[in-house]
Amino acid sequence: MQHSHDNLKDIESLLEFYRSAGVDCFLGDAPVDWVEASARQAAQRHQAAPASPPQMAGGPDRTAAASHAAPKSTPRQQAAAPRQQPASAPPQAAVMPDRETIASARDLAAAAASLADLKACLETFEGCNLKLTAKTLVFGDGNPDARLMLVGEAPGRDEDLQGKPFVGRSGQLLDRMLDAIGLDREAAYIANVVPWRPPGNRTPTPQETEICKPFIKRQIELVNPDVLVFLGAASAKNLLGVQDGIRKMRGRWMNYALRDREIAAVATYHPAYLLRSPLEKRLSWRDFLSIRSRLAGL
Repeated sequence: MQHSHDNLKDIESLLEFYRSAGVDCFLGDAPVDWVEASARQAAQRHQAAPASPPQMAGGPDRTAAASHAAPKSTPRQQAAAPRQQPASAPPQAAVMPDRETIASARDLAAAAASLADLKACLETFEGCNLKLTAKTLVFGDGNPDARLMLVGEAPGRDEDLQGKPFVGRSGQLLDRMLDAIGLDREAAYIANVVPWRPPGNRTPTPQETEICKPFIKRQIELVNPDVLVFLGAASAKNLLGVQDGIRKMRGRWMNYALRDREIAAVATYHPAYLLRSPLEKRLSWRDFLSIRSRLAGL
């Protein structure tokens, strides 16, 4: 039986959804109800537990005699007996995001004098719960002295594993887009608004974004690029304060304000969206041509 082209596209979309959610292998041919299986295993352990020894008749004298009759372990047996392992440290508790946490993030970010200082602050910062589930901090990649900086929303699975932004399929597409206008990662600096991967690649909550915002704003200040590109509407909305959708926003040059100057900024489609909607690549191509012209004119 042959599948239609539409069915194959549906299957590919479903597999891509599973992959982005972290499902990358099959464990069996049938689904397993782990809640029911855990309850069944607990019941089996309860039934198999040995009954408590009956109290011996005859009072304490006979009990003491029985204890004297029990064989004593030799020093060699005692050495071979397994030692009880010390209890592991309890996992870090989640924090409740509030104004105090956001203010702390602002203070830490403002005190960072370099990108290395800022990265060290994020590595020790405990105010964002995404750090509890992410494997690594995804700080930035590329040339920190570049004139071009690109900012996405949050890292995905591949980025979380490698600790670098845009290294998965969308990152490979971004590399090709940069190459098409004569640039590469050594001619750009790439980062995300949120530096930790949200579980299952979900969208970061407004609280998570607000906590991380001071760090990406400081990161932009320290890189100090001539042109700032927002990959997708989320990063543009969070850092520019605009509310337009990406279709209306993309390709329109705006200004991003620093303390002492303004940076030319533009939003374009996120590479992950282009993988799902390849026809929109023609519009992104126009955006990247405009980026090249703006860099040449500055």
